[in-house]
Amino acid sequence: MEPWQQKQQEKGMPLKSWQEWYPEGRPEPTAGSSSLSPAERGSQLGPGGASKPDKLPNECRRRREKEEEKEGLSQGEGVSRPTQSPPWPGEMALSQEGGEAEGGPPERSRREAESLMGELSQVVQEVVRSSSWWEKHGLDGTILALNFLSLPIGFLLLRSDNPFAFLCGAVILGMVHHTIAVKGSHLATHNALVESKSWGKLWAVFFIEVCSSFTAEQATYNHVKLHHAYTNVIGLGDSSTWKLPFLNRYVYMFIAPLAVPIITPFVAIGLLKEAEWKTATRTICCILVGLYSHYWLLINISGFQSVWSAFSCMLVTRSLLIHPYIHVNIFQHIGLPMFSTEKKPKRIHMMTLGVLNLPRNPLLDWSFGHSIISCHVEHHLFPTLSDNMCLKIKPVVSQYLKEKKLPYNEDSYWSRLKLFLGKYEELMVYAPPITELVGIQ
Repeated sequence: MEPWQQKQQEKGMPLKSWQEWYPEGRPEPTAGSSSLSPAERGSQLGPGGASKPDKLPNECRRRREKEEEKEGLSQGEGVSRPTQSPPWPGEMALSQEGGEAEGGPPERSRREAESLMGELSQVVQEVVRSSSWWEKHGLDGTILALNFLSLPIGFLLLRSDNPFAFLCGAVILGMVHHTIAVKGSHLATHNALVESKSWGKLWAVFFIEVCSSFTAEQATYNHVKLHHAYTNVIGLGDSSTWKLPFLNRYVYMFIAPLAVPIITPFVAIGLLKEAEWKTATRTICCILVGLYSHYWLLINISGFQSVWSAFSCMLVTRSLLIHPYIHVNIFQHIGLPMFSTEKKPKRIHMMTLGVLNLPRNPLLDWSFGHSIISCHVEHHLFPTLSDNMCLKIKPVVSQYLKEKKLPYNEDSYWSRLKLFLGKYEELMVYAPPITELVGIQ
């Protein structure tokens, strides 16, 4: 029994493994499984740790070409690896899967990493246990409810002939859309809105499909099962879906985002080609209901006279915060250490190395949520917690990581923007180099 588990037992707390905090990730392989090659491990284990299903969520069949491409990337094909960099100050030995660490056998390093995660989880559990329902779910639910209640104000202001009132209406609808589509969908994807899993699935369908015009199963699979379980692992959770190498830096950063609201429904429908007919029918119906409801309200409440004027307003409101949305998603992972599947570090090291927090921003905190902006490290360590709880555990997590000399990445929005504009080809066009970790800070 680990020391942190003994402390839990002495305090009369239920003995809870740290793995329970993030059900999306598969368990790390034991020392006995290290003789298997990465390809063999990938063929036996899925993202959840069980036998890998033959089909994706939505009963989508996994395409052989994508698997071969991922396997090739994981083995370093076409990826230039840098020479070994000097160790960082304060680094300690890190066991890599199937390999040996400097300063101890793999089993010892594995247990040290699990002990670190266990100790941190115990501290976070105590904070969560002492928190009220309002702190866990109520505050974020109220923010979403207030946005829904603001919708009539926005639609009515669009009826005005006063340019300022009309502009206010468009801004309100844009803010409401992004809060519901980003914050609501993100919380629902991680089942962080409510305790009930059944209600959580229902909310996920509503926020992701009706409000965001995407497919709930694919959003959950890509974000939770891949991005969170394999953060910055090449070919799996490396944020490569955000890259468009054929676009130059200014088109990508400032012009292309405007097309996201238009192409999102078509991408969602394209992902349903091999889906079960019930799931595909539900998704298409939900997307159409969401889009038509928006259009109907603009025609009948806001008084738009033509189809094109209504669709133009829809595009403007759904694009209001699309630039920071794209920027945030690339700023917080791309440019940080990348790993191959056979040399990825343990979970606590993977999340602290490959995730970055941005400063608090009232506009983005309200619209996107703390877990996407200023508490992204905390969110990746404990993804089932709500935005407000991520904010509450932030001082505890940051203090613990700094005491243990683990990375705690923070940078400003402006600094990241300058970095990406200055090194766009290196970060967003060419294949990223895999970080060769001898040890970690």
